[in-house]
Amino acid sequence: MDIAIMGYGTVGSGTVTVLNRNRELIASDGGEVIRVKTILDLRDFPGDPYEDKIVHDFEVILKDPTIQVVAETMGGLHPAFEYISQLLEAGKSVVTSNKDLVAAYGEELLEIAASSGVDFYYEACVGGGIPVIRMINECMIQERITEISAILNGTTNYILTEMEDEGTSFQEALEDAQELGYAERNPESDVEAMDPARKLAILSTHAYCIDVDWEKIERRGITKITTEDIEIAKAMDFHIKLIARSKMIGPRLFAGVEPIMLHEDHPLARVEGVYNGITIKGNMLDDITIYGKGAGSLPTGSAVAADIICAVMNKVRGVTKTSYHQYKPIKPESFSSLGQEYMIRTDRKVSLPLEDIVSEISLEGDIHAYFTKALKTQELRDLFHRLQYRGVKVLSCLVVEAEEPQD
Repeated sequence: MDIAIMGYGTVGSGTVTVLNRNRELIASDGGEVIRVKTILDLRDFPGDPYEDKIVHDFEVILKDPTIQVVAETMGGLHPAFEYISQLLEAGKSVVTSNKDLVAAYGEELLEIAASSGVDFYYEACVGGGIPVIRMINECMIQERITEISAILNGTTNYILTEMEDEGTSFQEALEDAQELGYAERNPESDVEAMDPARKLAILSTHAYCIDVDWEKIERRGITKITTEDIEIAKAMDFHIKLIARSKMIGPRLFAGVEPIMLHEDHPLARVEGVYNGITIKGNMLDDITIYGKGAGSLPTGSAVAADIICAVMNKVRGVTKTSYHQYKPIKPESFSSLGQEYMIRTDRKVSLPLEDIVSEISLEGDIHAYFTKALKTQELRDLFHRLQYRGVKVLSCLVVEAEEPQD
């Protein structure tokens, strides 16, 4: 079957590589030869093996009746949304790696796909090569999922790993990530936690069958993490990770993305570098954790290729697996309202006892840090006010992974 790729950058070229290298395996497993007929891109690629397939006009793909499945790997909201909408309405199945698009317009595109009788897949939007959406939709269909905790951004995980392993500052680790191509020149979406918030919204929608607006998820990035915070965590056998998490308690959704101190026994604590890790809790299965490369040409291209194969086989069989459900929108609440334990670092020694502080962290040098008991939002504010009254300034405050937040 003929397919098209829109966007021949990192992910698009990786997808073509996967389909080319494994074409015999794909054909033998699926019984269908998949041919990349057309590649849409603004650029030319002289000397590339696929240079004769490059086109610059979207209409070439839209109006070609032999192209039945299209992969969108351009990125951005526009014109990706308009292109995909037209393709779905024309009866072509579409797969995408565009998390920004799915977070913003996923529900609308699923509705168009379902009404047109075609597929719209987006496995590669979350976790790179980790098949987490398919796992939730197919392998955990028997479960009532109650909680998700995940490292969903390889850039920030690389930065935090470098800070821990090499003792570098945030700025130094960021510049290193940019030199290696792990971080964009403008890294705001990653380091300020917008990227993992989008991915968390997509996962939560699938896991809990609700409509989650990513912009309403409380988020805090890693820009204020210091070498002192890393030193404290290491001394206590903890690792600081940017964790995206959501939890259903009855009809209420709690969701957030923030740096959290995880004890080394936590399944996500040793996820290092550009890798992602996702822990999902079901009411029967309990916890399951999956781990793999969360970005990169071939890992993400592999996820796109898997979606292409599913869409192609559905076309061959004359079926569609895409359905649309208008889920109830739920406004996420903050985890801080449940009560959490914290590590606070201060500019001077705190004269104890202080009822909310459980223990002092013993460290050499001029670093003063303490563990608190489980505090809710207002209780934490009250503690800060009491410290301020004593002339103590709080320099940092990090959630400490606790076994079970108390409602």
